[in-house]
Amino acid sequence: MDDFITVVAPGASITTGAASARVALPVCQSQEVPRYIRVSAINACYVRMGTSTVVATSTDTLVQPADAVVMQVPQGTTHMAAIQDSAAGKVNIVPLENM
Repeated sequence: MDDFITVVAPGASITTGAASARVALPVCQSQEVPRYIRVSAINACYVRMGTSTVVATSTDTLVQPADAVVMQVPQGTTHMAAIQDSAAGKVNIVPLENM
């Protein structure tokens, strides 16, 4: 069974709107920034990883409703930003422990 994930630490959420919003990436159970995260959204949105000044735009990674994207976290990345596509919603980010 290689197609499973392990999530044991709390995640983070972003409420999307017409302006970009950001949140610190959640940490793993070890209190370290994860190597991979799972990003899902209620409504279509665009996301971008970066530092505490990161801003998402409509040309960033599109996350579709009821879809999930597993993303590798580059070294030095601390935050994720998100912006709505056509309607406000929520983005959920969880740290993956087994990757």
